Amino acid sequence: MKVAICGTWHVHASHYTNVAKMTDGVEVIGVYEENEQWKCDFAKALDIPAFDTFEDLLNSEADMVIVCTSTNKHPYYICKIAEAKKDIFTEKVLALTVKECEEIKRAVEDNGVKFVISFVHKCNGGVRTVKKLIADGAIGKVNYVRFRNAHGGSFADWLPEHFYVKETCGGGAMIDLGAHGMYLINDILGLPEKYSTTFNVYAPVPKNKDMVEDHVVTVMSYKNGAIAINESGFVSPATPCMLEVGGEDGFISYCEERGVELSNKSTDYELKKVEQLPDIPEPLEQLLSGKIAEGSGIDEAVDLTRMMVGVYGE
Repeated sequence: MKVAICGTWHVHASHYTNVAKMTDGVEVIGVYEENEQWKCDFAKALDIPAFDTFEDLLNSEADMVIVCTSTNKHPYYICKIAEAKKDIFTEKVLALTVKECEEIKRAVEDNGVKFVISFVHKCNGGVRTVKKLIADGAIGKVNYVRFRNAHGGSFADWLPEHFYVKETCGGGAMIDLGAHGMYLINDILGLPEKYSTTFNVYAPVPKNKDMVEDHVVTVMSYKNGAIAINESGFVSPATPCMLEVGGEDGFISYCEERGVELSNKSTDYELKKVEQLPDIPEPLEQLLSGKIAEGSGIDEAVDLTRMMVGVYGE
C-alpha cells in the first residue's frame, strides 16, 4: 500500500506518518502542505519526499491519504481526495458545520472509498471494558456519563500557535481534546437534546490571540432525563483521563491509573476492580491493515460535528 500525507498542520501528523512508515507493506510516498516551509521541514524531519502541488498528490500512486490539514480545510481536501478514488484517514473533527460533513459523506460514498476518523479512545481497553459492562447490563439503564480529558499544553507552551486560531480550529479545548468525550458519550447515550457550556480562558498565553477556551465543561441533557458531562482543557497537566457511567443498578469508573472499577449488587455496592479488555489497534492501523472495527466511520464523524455545533453553534 502506498500512502500520502496531506497537511502537516495537526500536531499528530508526525505520529501518523511514523505509524505508516513502520507498517509492513506500507510505503509513504510523499507529503503535501500548502505552507512551503512546513512542508520542507516535515519532509526533511520524516525523511520522505514532498509533492510540489496538491494535484501531484491527487495524481500520485497513493492508495490512501492521511489528512492533517486545518479543520476548516477538511471539506475541500477530503472531497478532492475521495474524487481521486483514494481511501481516507483524517484527524478529528471532520468539519466545522453539518452541511460540510454531509458534503464529505456524499463524496466518500459516491466514490466508494474507505473512510476512517481518528477516534482513538474507542480502541482503549478500559473504554472497551466499560462499554461491554454496559452492554451486559451490569449497571442497568444508563442515566449519567462523565468524561474528563485534559493536558497542560498551554502552561507547557507546546501547543502550536495555529491551534489557538478560531477560524481554522473552530474553537479551543472542547473541539480538540473535548472531541474524545463527545464521541464516547454519543456511543453510550446517543445525541443529546440540549447543551450548556462554560467556556473559560484560564491561561491567556500570548499565542491565544483569539482567546479560545482553554478550560471548558459541557453539560448535556436527554429526553429521557439522562445527563452527560464532558470536561476538557489545556491547563491541567496532572489530570488522568477519566470516564464514569452511572445507571439504575450500579456505577462504573475508569481511570488510566486505576483501571476499571464496578459497583453494583454483585459487589455489595463497593467499587471493585474489573479485568480489563486489551487495547485494539488505533484507527489508522486498522485502515492500513484492512481490518476496520466499527465506530470510526463517516456516520460517527458526522455525529461528532453535530455535537460540536450543539456546543459552539453553527
